[in-house]
Amino acid sequence: MRLRGGYNVLLTGRPTGDIQPLPPPEVLYVPLDSERFRFSELCVAAGDRVARGQPLARDPGNHHLPLPAPRAGTVDLESAPGHVTLTALGGPDDEPYRGTSAADGDRRRRLIDLGAWAFFHDAFTGALPDPSASPAAVIVSTLQLSSYQARGDVQMRERLPAFLRGLQQLQSLLEYQPIHLVLPDIHSGFARQVRHALRGQAFLTLEEVPLRYPLDHFAVLARGLGLKASAGTVWGLRVEGVLAVDRALSEDAPATDRVISLAGPAAISPAHVQAMPGYPIELLSRSRLAAGGVRIVDGGMLSGRALGPDRRGLDIECTGLTMLPEQTDREFLGFMRPGARRRSYSRCFLSLLRPAAPERRTTGVRGEGRPCIGCGYCEEVCPVGIMPHWIHKLLYQDELEEADAVGMGRCIACGLCSFVCPSKLELREEFVDARGRLAAELAEAQRAEAQRVAAQRAEAEQAEGQA
Repeated sequence: MRLRGGYNVLLTGRPTGDIQPLPPPEVLYVPLDSERFRFSELCVAAGDRVARGQPLARDPGNHHLPLPAPRAGTVDLESAPGHVTLTALGGPDDEPYRGTSAADGDRRRRLIDLGAWAFFHDAFTGALPDPSASPAAVIVSTLQLSSYQARGDVQMRERLPAFLRGLQQLQSLLEYQPIHLVLPDIHSGFARQVRHALRGQAFLTLEEVPLRYPLDHFAVLARGLGLKASAGTVWGLRVEGVLAVDRALSEDAPATDRVISLAGPAAISPAHVQAMPGYPIELLSRSRLAAGGVRIVDGGMLSGRALGPDRRGLDIECTGLTMLPEQTDREFLGFMRPGARRRSYSRCFLSLLRPAAPERRTTGVRGEGRPCIGCGYCEEVCPVGIMPHWIHKLLYQDELEEADAVGMGRCIACGLCSFVCPSKLELREEFVDARGRLAAELAEAQRAEAQRVAAQRAEAEQAEGQA
């Protein structure tokens, strides 16, 4: 596999390799949105009693994907805007919801009904794949290289038989399409155990990838494998997705729990935990935050989103919470420090002479913006081979179409270009915003064209009627 770019940021506050239990919550706040999904079609009313796995709402823009109830409970729609609150959790009626298609043989429909389809990705776009269409290939990644996220080996270690069974269930959804199983290019005891367990699985092709962020991104892997979007959709799943497939198809049970990480420089006792969507964030962070101001980020440090005060519980796609100290004061004479403890991609600090060691980062890593100096560092680390510095200059001149023509659309928003930039340019945010504006302009042009065609058709029909 041909891969390029990437860069690892050594950070303190990484979680341990085991999975710690959590105290059961008294209430769940299940958000009605996540990074990919908007569950705007409610399926319940206030006061309803729902079973574990029963749909609380559906996303009409994503094949009516359901938002499963993490536990049996009573619905409250008013106490937390933007959430479905569940109270009086569990009890004798905490039997799993079986779905409407459990007995009709439609295995993909069962994955949707039981919440497992939410773990599938289109490798090139990140969107939810169409469950009615067959993929050209499937990529299963056991890696999670984004900082502080729940690693695949942690999720697999106690559930390797379920993972292997899930791979076989996944293969049963396909006809002849290949499954590429991505493993790290390491040979630890557990890695050898996994390779031994996979021996003889003829439907799998094993691919080894170096542990360098973000070479585990599905779009990077698909291009490295020579797969093209024009040849058809490529499904992407991680370990948790394969385990969800096994749970849905082998046990006929809803996928309502996942492993997430609670970590970062401001985290006390960083750990992996077994949590459910809706678990109260306040309860998760109560005993884990260091003193002082702390920013909680949903996702990794380079590409995650800061949680606002209105977010009460974990959303359906959360893989980890990163806890970063807020930097409120400028470092006294910081510009005169030789950087003995500060790592930089540019290799310009005194730390170059010291052994590599994890660094304690804060929210104040950007500094003051300056013009692009054309150093090319962003191009060196970019895993998809675009030139962020050139795209930045085109966007500075508001040349959206030209920026898209030279590769802005291939950006995977990993955030490495922003991290290594010595000019402190927020390239990731700039590209994400520009792609949103370009999509809005395209949608507006399509609406205008549709209106023009409709007007012409109406004029033609009117002229024909008068004739």
